[in-house]
Amino acid sequence: MKVSDSTSVAMPIKNMIGIIVGVSMGIFAYTEITARLTSLETSRELMNADLLKASEQTTVDKEQFILIEDLYKTTDQHTELLNKNIHNQVMLQHLEKQLEKASADIEELKDKVRANGNSH
Repeated sequence: MKVSDSTSVAMPIKNMIGIIVGVSMGIFAYTEITARLTSLETSRELMNADLLKASEQTTVDKEQFILIEDLYKTTDQHTELLNKNIHNQVMLQHLEKQLEKASADIEELKDKVRANGNSH
């Protein structure tokens, strides 16, 4: 069998349309996959660039973070100490009132003893 540019091929139109549709679907699927891969690669590159940019901290930044953390700890300690002192102040005021009442009671008892004529 000799094949040349004038060789004729007999093919039903149904088969030819099927081949054309199959080839066009393959081309469409290939372009969609290529576009999706390009999109994923671009987003990955952007994310990597953002991560690298975010991880580049100078020593000044690190020192500032350490100082801020220390300030938070110191503030927490001062708050705790202040709360304890407020509690102590309330207790001292209560004891002061009790002492004043006891002094008044003692003076009252002394006056009663003096009124009865006892020297003790």
